Amino acid sequence: MTGTTTGTISQRADQIAAAAQAGAKAWSGVSLAKRRELLQQFAVLVEQNASEWVRIAAEIKGLDPASPNVGEEWTSGPWATLYYAGHLVQSIVRLEAGQSPTEGFEIRSVPGGRVAVEVLPHSVWDRLLLSGFSAEVWCEPGVTADEVRASAGLGLREPEAVRGTCVVLGAGNITSIAPLDALYVLYADNRSVALKLNPVTDPLLPVFEAIFKPFIDLGVVQVFTSDLELGAAVIAHPDIDAVHMTGSEATHDAIVWGPGAEGAANKAAGTPRLRKPITSELGGVAPIVVVPGRWSRRDLEFQARHVATMRLHNSGSNCVAGQVLVVSADWKQKDAFLAAVRRALASAPARPAWYPGTPARIDAARNGATPSEALGGTPERTLLPALDPTVDEPSYSMEYFGPVLGVTELSGTGADFLQRAIDFSNDRLRGTLGANILIHPREQKANGAAAFEQLLAGLRYGTIAVNAWTGVGYLSPFATWGAFPGHTPDDIQSGHGVVHNGLLLARPERTVVRGPFRPFPRSWATGSLALTPVPPWFVHNRTAATTGERLVRFSVAPRWRKLPGVFASALRG
Repeated sequence: MTGTTTGTISQRADQIAAAAQAGAKAWSGVSLAKRRELLQQFAVLVEQNASEWVRIAAEIKGLDPASPNVGEEWTSGPWATLYYAGHLVQSIVRLEAGQSPTEGFEIRSVPGGRVAVEVLPHSVWDRLLLSGFSAEVWCEPGVTADEVRASAGLGLREPEAVRGTCVVLGAGNITSIAPLDALYVLYADNRSVALKLNPVTDPLLPVFEAIFKPFIDLGVVQVFTSDLELGAAVIAHPDIDAVHMTGSEATHDAIVWGPGAEGAANKAAGTPRLRKPITSELGGVAPIVVVPGRWSRRDLEFQARHVATMRLHNSGSNCVAGQVLVVSADWKQKDAFLAAVRRALASAPARPAWYPGTPARIDAARNGATPSEALGGTPERTLLPALDPTVDEPSYSMEYFGPVLGVTELSGTGADFLQRAIDFSNDRLRGTLGANILIHPREQKANGAAAFEQLLAGLRYGTIAVNAWTGVGYLSPFATWGAFPGHTPDDIQSGHGVVHNGLLLARPERTVVRGPFRPFPRSWATGSLALTPVPPWFVHNRTAATTGERLVRFSVAPRWRKLPGVFASALRG
């Protein structure tokens, strides 16, 4: 669209908005059964186009097609999309039968007058493929179990009552974000979708048109590429009723308040340029809290690789990449653990810092902290080992979106340290998208389950992962994904609203994910029956590409005969 005239931009925006209006009308006449069938057709098309999807994604990111790193594209692209579509189908089936989508899901009480819905594992396939992992959606304080069940379903409770049109601004980093956001707006919000791709992912346009073909033929989805001018014209068009975006806080503010000085003046005056509903997922600075304990040498090495994965997956270009490692100054094994983290960061397979602007953000990180360390012959991997917890370090407010990991130390051990780390994360770090906690099961037992959950209740993040990476929450279809509630347009931080949410819960507050402290077979030494070996999303996994592809082929049509191949590849990793 570069170089187009104002008239051409206006005409194209009119066309997109008119098509969206017609799509909303068409969607109002589509029954639950037909919506389920469309989603099932979509899943088949995702599997059929998965290889091309991954090939293009790897090319965008400069990955060697033979590298295990390509596994990230299989799992965070087609597999995440298929996994969600299949679970959303299950919710629609229950609604067709006159049931709540939560039928058969356990709901229990958790601290703060909340109830939690257990969303993982739910099927035999969950228990096998993600053995040892669990997830719950905690609802807002005061919401009862009966209210959860009665209100679940969102826009699918009255499919004929379509809520108009929405432009979805796709992300440029993880390739499943755009299709997953589009599905959520279409099904949960009950709006037609005009999906604008991020320029980074424009080469995926033919793939996304292919997988959305049933919806495009019906007129309820359109996928397009554009420059800033056309995107702004579509967002501002009077026939577009709502906006959903995944991106940066700066981009959100430019859309809502306006760019530059105009935007700053509008924000100060409380007069937004955008006066229609907008939901958003905007990233932030994610903590990795390491609770001190007595760890074996292999525990130190495994969890160091876990930390490296949280930072280096997708070369650090993730909205929920761990950015600040919070350790105890009083932990006797602190130095041994940090040495293991250095080795893990340095030894992870080489890959380019591919996302636009990454070198400048790395330079900003190095210039904003003393000292800094370049690791492993790949200068873009940077450790900031001595961040001061008492001052406003740039690392606490700037999302580097690249391979930069900061370390800060707090005093204390056990629950005392964890409370300090929670307060630090809540008060010092910008954003509330995701927080990670690594804690030995022995320490959890010493604190007591109820006391530990009480501490978790005070951690204000949209996804909390205990002995797991919050990326597992992103991959879990029935889990929610988004900021902790409460951000305002003039201080949006990690955004407003949620996506995914395959149970279509009306008032979710957060997702809590738990994983095994040790991989199989050592998981059994701590009393966990987890069968999961080193997960395929770990950056050191040697068979990630094979395992990722096999997960895609399995998920489109789960069969017992497909499992041995998935497990064999996973174990070799």
